[in-house]
Amino acid sequence: MHRIASPLFFLSLACAAEEHLQAAINCYSFAVKVYIEVNQPVMAASLCLELGNALKEMNKPSEAAVYFQRAAELQVQVPIECLLSLGCVATCKILTRDFDAALSIFTEMQFLIQERALQVPGTSTPVGSFLDVLARCEISRVLLLMLLQPPPQKLLPEHAQTLEKYDWESDSHCQVNFLQENVFLLLQSVVVSLCVCVSVYMSMSVCLPLLSPEQNQLLHLLVLERVCPSGQGF
Repeated sequence: MHRIASPLFFLSLACAAEEHLQAAINCYSFAVKVYIEVNQPVMAASLCLELGNALKEMNKPSEAAVYFQRAAELQVQVPIECLLSLGCVATCKILTRDFDAALSIFTEMQFLIQERALQVPGTSTPVGSFLDVLARCEISRVLLLMLLQPPPQKLLPEHAQTLEKYDWESDSHCQVNFLQENVFLLLQSVVVSLCVCVSVYMSMSVCLPLLSPEQNQLLHLLVLERVCPSGQGF
């Protein structure tokens, strides 16, 4: 079966007319269906990712998230690829300020890593790309939890356990040995300084190189919320 042209070719037409965009999406949806029918889930997932990336580039993260999620479902037998697709979904949720959904996705990703990741023999430490994804999930979850600040009665056990690891009095760095020590200390400062003063957050700008652009944006929003609450219920 021949591959159809890149969605970037079709979706570029959407600049002229919205119906072209829908036509391109319909074309790809049909191709995905055909690949699934002929038992080619990897190819189907590839098309979903291409379409998701194209929509994201067009500043349509809500629409892109649907196709990234579909790609993850098709990649369930390939854990690392599934995780990367879920990571794209989480990014789209952050772009749309749906931080609750982003937190849920990162938590789901961590559970998937625990269940499916390749591990160092005799340990529970994941290896290779799984370790990188786990670090991303941990950092992002801590920042999102600090941004959302769920009340104690709504704090899920897995989220409470995450925050407990960063208590000053807890000797728990060993539990997050997949993070560099300076990154662990940064997250510990974020968690603990919430009850101290805003000036601590402002001084964290020196640590920005430790984080990805997406994580820096979350930290920036967190600082803004402490300085001037938005009232948006983060």
